[in-house]
Amino acid sequence: MLSAVLFDLDGTLLPMDQDVFTQEYFRLLAAKAAPYGYEPRTLVDAVWKGTAAMVTNDGSRTGEEAFWGAFAAIYGEEKLADRAIFDDFYRREFEGVRAVCGYAPEAAETVRAVREAGLRVILATNPIFPREATMRRIRWAGLSPADFELITTYENTCFCKPNPAYYRDIASRCGLDPAACLMVGNDAAEDGAAALAGMRVFLLTDCLINKKNADLAAFPHGGFADLAAFLRTQL
Repeated sequence: MLSAVLFDLDGTLLPMDQDVFTQEYFRLLAAKAAPYGYEPRTLVDAVWKGTAAMVTNDGSRTGEEAFWGAFAAIYGEEKLADRAIFDDFYRREFEGVRAVCGYAPEAAETVRAVREAGLRVILATNPIFPREATMRRIRWAGLSPADFELITTYENTCFCKPNPAYYRDIASRCGLDPAACLMVGNDAAEDGAAALAGMRVFLLTDCLINKKNADLAAFPHGGFADLAAFLRTQL
């Protein structure tokens, strides 16, 4: 029997074109940091290298530690004092990225229906953002952080997608049998990796990412109506 549903956020509960989102995010971040001496291209490159450090993290440190370690390797340890600038960005300017995101009322309806069915609900968004940025994106989707038992962020998680250890870690932290979990996401590689941890997977295809052209027949897939129908078969 199904015990818990794990939801991805970007492109799943929060509709978006990932490339457009990333472009606007970097535009606003670069504008925030430029007055403090950060050249835009170098900053963007540093963020990508920090992201790579989180994705390849072996679990020995949090994503936060991995990211800022990579940042310090580029700019020097003394630049870690500028973290307050970036923290302020997520409290203020990051809100502007909302304009390039969509909104699907079915997302919040689905999450609440799952909760009402007595299932545990976890936000399994790739933990490459700090908590502040994740809380904001949850609200953009018409949801509240209180809707989720666990929300993975770079502060509280040591693995990233598509590492199956990310999913095993969630199951362990929540005392869940992976076989009793369903991962709902839009990325065939990152969310499909939950199957390697023993979880069931449903791919939401509204904002599908399938860079390697994987055979979608491997997973149940479709829109929110299809997800609702699939969930009924799992209860």
